[in-house]
Amino acid sequence: MSTLAWSADLALDHPRMDGTHEEFVALLADTEAALTLDEATLLTRWTTLCEHTVEHFGQEDRWMQATGFAPENCHTFQHKAVLDVMLECAKRAREQADFEPLRLAVGELAIWFPQHARQMDAALAQHMALVGFDPETGRCAVTLDGNGEPLREPALEPITGCGGSSCG
Repeated sequence: MSTLAWSADLALDHPRMDGTHEEFVALLADTEAALTLDEATLLTRWTTLCEHTVEHFGQEDRWMQATGFAPENCHTFQHKAVLDVMLECAKRAREQADFEPLRLAVGELAIWFPQHARQMDAALAQHMALVGFDPETGRCAVTLDGNGEPLREPALEPITGCGGSSCG
């Protein structure tokens, strides 16, 4: 099992995102610790992690929408794919007492999350800083065109990638 712990290496210098990520890592660690406990405790902790993740991903998806990302961007797509798997694991555990997918998913999330945070979430944090996005008000100080240049009018082409330079 790959244990994931919060560290400065995961921090993105975006207080709200970092706080949400730190909570995700803590809930994942709680779930991992429950792998050796009874299945009811494991399912309870996984459900708590799923509930957090619905809001966590929803928050980032709302930020992307507010800062010029297309609804079908790859970051949002990855959120949906991961959350769908998490919720399916919970359903199988709850309805069929099949905990194997859930147990496997705990370890996979510990591997997946750091890469996701360092790439997609870091790109989102950088993009939000670039456009002067205030998560409290949901407003941008700057509107950019497809080349990252400031515009006076809203951008015509939404961002379909993750917002990073390595993604279209």
